[in-house]
Amino acid sequence: MAAKIKKGDKVVVLTGRDKGKTGEVIQVLPKEQRALVRGVNLVKRHQRQTANQEGGIVSKEASLHLSNLAFADPKDGKPTRVGFKTLDDGRKVRFAKRSGDLIDG
Repeated sequence: MAAKIKKGDKVVVLTGRDKGKTGEVIQVLPKEQRALVRGVNLVKRHQRQTANQEGGIVSKEASLHLSNLAFADPKDGKPTRVGFKTLDDGRKVRFAKRSGDLIDG
């Protein structure tokens, strides 16, 4: 099945502590159905000092379930569902159902 949310997409958080926030997808974990979003769902981790890394309390992104994310519409930035269509040249592309704009080109 083709992915509706991919790395580099702008997404909106639908539920939870960070509801309404937008960010760019850093990484998608398809087997766990989760994604990391830049600047969203920040947690504090205690980091041990190593030879090439400083120790202390570090803020980093925790993963969010894909069902709690929606693609941000290219026109107005509001949450939209993603559909697929096949173009005349045979390419399968994603499009925003809210505005009908193509996402992949």
